[in-house]
Amino acid sequence: MDFLEQSFNVHFDYRVYFTSNIFDAFNMDFNSFLKERSQPSTVQKILFVIDEGVLNTHTELTHQIRSYFNNDLPVSLVKDFMVIPGGEEAKNSSRNFDLIIEAIDKNGIDRHSYVAAIGGGSVLDLAGYASAVAHRGIKHIRIPTTVLSQNDSGVGVKNGINYKGKKNFIGTFAPPVAVFNDDRFLATLSERDWRAGIAEAIKVGLIKDAGFYHWIEQNADQLIDRDRGTMNILIRQCAALHLQHIASGDPFELGSSRPLDFGHWSAHKLEQLSEFKVLHGEAVAMGILLDTFYSALSGLLPMQKAERIIQLFIKLGFEITNPLLDVQDENSEILKGLQEFREHLGGRLTVMLLSDIGIGEEVHDLDVALLKKASEKLDEYQYEMTK
Repeated sequence: MDFLEQSFNVHFDYRVYFTSNIFDAFNMDFNSFLKERSQPSTVQKILFVIDEGVLNTHTELTHQIRSYFNNDLPVSLVKDFMVIPGGEEAKNSSRNFDLIIEAIDKNGIDRHSYVAAIGGGSVLDLAGYASAVAHRGIKHIRIPTTVLSQNDSGVGVKNGINYKGKKNFIGTFAPPVAVFNDDRFLATLSERDWRAGIAEAIKVGLIKDAGFYHWIEQNADQLIDRDRGTMNILIRQCAALHLQHIASGDPFELGSSRPLDFGHWSAHKLEQLSEFKVLHGEAVAMGILLDTFYSALSGLLPMQKAERIIQLFIKLGFEITNPLLDVQDENSEILKGLQEFREHLGGRLTVMLLSDIGIGEEVHDLDVALLKKASEKLDEYQYEMTK
């Protein structure tokens, strides 16, 4: 057998900054980052892609950005901002992707330049995907504006859009060059968006860090009261655990396991079946509870701990199930999420369950009868809540 073989490693590094009022004239975080990475021999530009919902709430944002870039920055600001509808609509078709590619082309954004996205997870996913494929890779800066994107999706390495009715069917693994978490954006979030992001923090605590999960329990009242200092702690710790996971094993998911997707096989399908009326974090909360009670019914997790977990979600104000999540038999629509999850993994089905708070355990098949019992258990709780 005659062949040539080559192997090489590619090193990635990026920082997640925690700041407030990022485009205030006295805030040097963004300024210092751009100056640190400046290249005097090249003309660097920056194109901003902004979530329309963020811009509607922070009407002064574009003016602040323009003023900020008048202060002797080494990067040239593209005067026209790309404004993209927020939420899952941003990534439900290729239209917005095409618009960003056109803007990159029109404004001469090359591989030394930046695409900076300001918004929720969907806009970041979309802009990250466009950045990753244009010129085979343009530097991408993320400025997440929701709890969910600041503590989870915005600090990771995944980008993508939905296709053929499937969540993130088209996408890339491409790390950003930096993430800037600005807590000013959290103050204007709706109650749903504030709460939804907490689900991902609970998820990480449940499978990786019991101490963090207990901290969330102990600080639930402050989170309900929208104490920003408490939320900042939650976001930072959740982001740190997320980054540790990326660095410790399989960041580009070459294997058939996605531990951080605990509860997600049903959550992704629920989002799609609800036509994305159920927010991602809300769907994740329900998916976590379905798999938590499955864990208990299968003998992995003591039932009293499953009861403890559901009480935390109830206290925080989450809906704990949805008719679309019900498992009646093997033909239930929600179960198609298992097959789609397996395909997305690229190997055999691997689902994370719980053997204890803070300890996940992978399994490779789920029993439909037990899933039916788990969904019935959630229906019982939902009924009690509405009495």
